Amino acid sequence: MARLRDIESKTLPVGALLDADWARFSSYSGIARRRRMRDSLSFRFLPNVLIRRAHAFHKSGGVFGAVLSKLACLMLFVLYGLEYPARLCIGPGLVIFHTQGTILGANRIGANASIYQQVTLGAVQPDFQYTAALRPTIGDNVSLTAGAKVIGGITVGDGSVVGANAVVLDDVPANTLAVGVPARHIPRDASVDATTSSPET
Repeated sequence: MARLRDIESKTLPVGALLDADWARFSSYSGIARRRRMRDSLSFRFLPNVLIRRAHAFHKSGGVFGAVLSKLACLMLFVLYGLEYPARLCIGPGLVIFHTQGTILGANRIGANASIYQQVTLGAVQPDFQYTAALRPTIGDNVSLTAGAKVIGGITVGDGSVVGANAVVLDDVPANTLAVGVPARHIPRDASVDATTSSPET
């Protein structure tokens, strides 16, 4: 899969992005087959289609592209309760388990992102100009669990997990579990050891 720095070139076609999204989605749902045209109309997978199309329309430019990208984003909001800005570039392998109450106001989201309900990614202050420096950058293979909030111009490193209802206000190193309000950082190996080791007798 392309890393975050690779998707800046924006060369991946919509079909390739959706195939990568479907591959991860189907691995969770137990559907072991390639994506079909009718899968794009599946209520569970349609958010990915609208996200990919909205971004493609935005990149195409012009009045027509702007109108279509806004229409796709409006459909996401009305049908799924998901706020997505069309300019946001998201790497391949996106899985959104539940969409309701989710706001994807990030600078960039890397490959193989896993996003649950009521996640908020955004600026620390009102930013109608969508200033990249005020918004979080999410690395590759990151999981944002239910109610996670990542605010400001910070970076969540590759392979990290933001725990349920955590509020992240500073950088999260790679392979780290961020939990709490405000979030504290636990190396993922340490968190696994802590939960799997048996108590002393």
